Amino acid sequence: MITLSGADIARLIDHTLLKPEASREQIARLCDEARRFCFASVCVNPVYVKPCAELLHDLPDIKICTVIGFPLGATLPEVKAYETEQALANGATEIDMVQQIGALKSHNYDLVRHDICGVVEASHAHGALCKVILETGLLTDEEKEISCQIAQEAGADFVKTSTGFGPGGATSEDIILMRRVVGPTMGVKASGGVRTYADVLTMLEAGATRIGASAGVKIIEESLGQKVAKTLHDSY
Repeated sequence: MITLSGADIARLIDHTLLKPEASREQIARLCDEARRFCFASVCVNPVYVKPCAELLHDLPDIKICTVIGFPLGATLPEVKAYETEQALANGATEIDMVQQIGALKSHNYDLVRHDICGVVEASHAHGALCKVILETGLLTDEEKEISCQIAQEAGADFVKTSTGFGPGGATSEDIILMRRVVGPTMGVKASGGVRTYADVLTMLEAGATRIGASAGVKIIEESLGQKVAKTLHDSY
């Protein structure tokens, strides 16, 4: 069984607020919490990249993560690449893009690969990581395997389970499958429904190397045995 300190757990969590109704005040609180607990990143919608970069400018170890083609993945590849460029110009240092799920279902693997390559190239040109969201709740196991293979071939740094807005979130079975396909060196991010310290440990045991969660404060305080404080963003 994995045992990690609260600080170690925090460095694996992308502290997330992607609700469409998220306010500037809530985003500021997200950044304050990231500063307090030293999370790996804050993960926000593109409109909030610049404010987060300004609020956390003195803490380069806390990355500014944003989402591209979110949450459906059905945006044109050229638009995703442009959205990525704009996010990077505004201060993003990690990019979580949604793959072309419909193209995958249609067996148009060239389009899936081209879509990812454009975002990966833009990200890497600016020294940013690129994570590919598979939306595993919509995929068969075979489609999950193909998605992982294409993302790896396209040069992505991570594969990620879910947007948090689809029909299912992260499961240990999916993390095991993804880790098996991509091998030991590529990142695997568990996101969607990871709400407790026990959930985090389960995902890490299965092979995850990053966690996406809006309940980061609750998770860390649970790991420290402290009273859990209610936050404004208590669901993914």
